[in-house]
Order: sequence, then C-alpha cells, then structure tokens
Amino acid sequence: MTAHRSHRPRTAALLAVLLMSPLVLGCSAASPPQSKSSPQVRSSGSRVTAAPANVEKIASMTNCTVELRTEADELREGVCVTPQGNWIVTTFPAEKFKRSWLDAASMYGGTYLVGPRWAISGELAVLKTLRKKVGGELQELRGIGSPAPSDPSGASADPQGRP
Repeated sequence: MTAHRSHRPRTAALLAVLLMSPLVLGCSAASPPQSKSSPQVRSSGSRVTAAPANVEKIASMTNCTVELRTEADELREGVCVTPQGNWIVTTFPAEKFKRSWLDAASMYGGTYLVGPRWAISGELAVLKTLRKKVGGELQELRGIGSPAPSDPSGASADPQGRP
C-alpha cells in the first residue's frame, strides 16, 4: 500500500451510489424517521460509544468545521480538512443505505471507519485517531482485481498442482 492514495476511486464509488440511489429508492419502502441521538457517551470501559448519524455532530466531535458536499434523501456527505489529515464523513437515514454504499465502495477497496448509519473515509492513521473520538469499527474492503489471500502453506488450490 502506498502512503498517499488518490480519492478518485472513492469519488467514483460515491457517484455510482448517487446515480443508482433513485432507482433503489423508487422500489423501496419508506425508512423510519431519524431519531434524535445524544452526543458521544463513554461506556464504563475505555471504548467510545459510536457517534450519532449526523455529519455536523461527528465533525464537531473531532474539532472539524465540515464542508457539506452532498445533501440527498439517501445520504449526506461532508469533507473535513484538518492538520491531522483530510477525511470524508457520510451519513445515511437507514442502515440499508449504508450497506449499499459500502457494497459499491468495496469495488475500489480501502479502509473505512464505520458506525451505525455512518462511514468515514480517509488515510488509515487518520481513521485510527478518529475512532478514539467517534467510535465505530475499521473495515477493510477489497477492491476489484485484488489478489485472493494466498495459502500460507504454499499448497495449490488446483488438485493437479497447477498455479
């Protein structure tokens, strides 16, 4: 992996999702109303409870002044440019939209910080820092054309021993 990666694949994934969203939404049932979530709460351990699905709240929890880039029925997206690094937060009105977005993003690969009805994309070091503030789980998505995991034993998958 390189230290610097272009955001073109992620932008292409977002555009694909945005273009396909009206088709998906036209065939789906209405989603439940969005609840008002309280800000971050620390549990009894050192683990952070995941942030609410709100671009502005997530940005404020990370001391970022967010610039909204997309505001649609199926997602909201904001960009944060900070001294620690740049990142994009995307929130969704329902989990099904987040799953569709992650499915589309998986063709490009990358690591994402994912919480309930939100996902953050950025460099891994930035995501690890953000996780301490907003919670969530790091998810690595394999891109199209990524090699399959190799067999550590060196055994061939072909019964005749061909590579």
